[in-house]
Amino acid sequence: MGMETASSSFPSSSTSSSTERLKYDVFLSFRGEDTRNNFMDHLFIALKEKGINTFRDDEKLEKGKSLSLELLKAIVESRFAIVILSKDYTSST
Repeated sequence: MGMETASSSFPSSSTSSSTERLKYDVFLSFRGEDTRNNFMDHLFIALKEKGINTFRDDEKLEKGKSLSLELLKAIVESRFAIVILSKDYTSST
């Protein structure tokens, strides 16, 4: 599965053991076809430039397919999620 992450120098606001194991500051959730090559690219680059460790899945998840274990793990290992709502987002699975 192709994924892209931005490295982080983003300071941690908490030092509890539950946040120490988090791998990402932000998980980006979006429907690829209608946002991937425009808004998502700009947002991802802006977060990366600010030093925010960001996860975005660069593989197209086919309609009706389950989320991969790797994608679920990235969600669990993220401090925050940003959901990009678009016309086609609700039709994704």
